[in-house]
Amino acid sequence: MKILKSAQFMALIPLPLISLLGLDDINLVTPQPDTVVVAEREMSLENRQPNSWVNEVFKDNILLNLAYLRNIEHSKQPNWDEVKQDFSYEFSIEPGQTFAFHDDVYEKYQPNLVKTTNAHFNATEGFRSSGYLYGDGVCHLASLIYWVAKEAGLETEVPTNHNFANIPDVPREYGVSIYNNPFTKGSNARQNLYITNNKDKPIAFKFEYQNDKVKISIMEQN
Repeated sequence: MKILKSAQFMALIPLPLISLLGLDDINLVTPQPDTVVVAEREMSLENRQPNSWVNEVFKDNILLNLAYLRNIEHSKQPNWDEVKQDFSYEFSIEPGQTFAFHDDVYEKYQPNLVKTTNAHFNATEGFRSSGYLYGDGVCHLASLIYWVAKEAGLETEVPTNHNFANIPDVPREYGVSIYNNPFTKGSNARQNLYITNNKDKPIAFKFEYQNDKVKISIMEQN
């Protein structure tokens, strides 16, 4: 004899009869979503700096950093049409694994480092400068990631805060200073962002860009 599951059984009974039989209290198994959003924040790329030209530099560098995060090919002359397209991208880290903003990391993180933004914020990778440093603006992206990670309850470390300058849309206490210079290996690790999955299940990071806004979500995977 074929045994029907509760959902199949209920589907065979007319609704009035279900109520009459008192079967509406049967607990049916509801499919659970694969992921649950535990923290989510966004920032506009139109208000990074008051000066419109400087703002475009910051915006381009943030989008280029996100493009390298998505593993597009490194180039001194990036395809800006591709870089500036709307996108949705996500990656996961397992329990105990670490994400860092760049690959010059403290020794304690090296064994479990599995993901970075895959960039070094210099001219050879196509990053722009507003007059002082190449890669101006990537600190804003790092700060947004840090804010979301803290709200998600992940283990984080920010050796150098960005409290010397305001980052629009991000509270000052979540500011992250980012720097990477090939001639200062080791010291770059002090200007980095470290996020470790201290949960007992995988964690997914989702990055979205649409309508000139970057949104970051952190999700627990069931």
